[in-house]
Amino acid sequence: MTDFLNVITTTSTRKEAKLIANKLINKKLAACVQIIGAIESTYMWKNKKEISKELLVFIKTKRNLYHKVEKEIKNLHSYENPEIIAIPIIKGNKNYLNWVLNETSE
Repeated sequence: MTDFLNVITTTSTRKEAKLIANKLINKKLAACVQIIGAIESTYMWKNKKEISKELLVFIKTKRNLYHKVEKEIKNLHSYENPEIIAIPIIKGNKNYLNWVLNETSE
């Protein structure tokens, strides 16, 4: 089951989140992209505490597509250093994971 990932990023606007989602789906780099928001993020950036409203983006994909997903997000993202992290899916509904497999490129 570790052949699948949930890649997470955040964006400052719904427009940017939708752009990333549509590009990943159109290129078959993700089977599903969920946009959740708004969330509030508190973090340090350039020695200053920041508090921002953001949207959380969950990307369901295959492990072997991670580098392409990361590259696409970096190309489309407005942040200087966007959050792009991957969480392995260690178990899941077999039918759902087969769907992810079938909806993403080889």
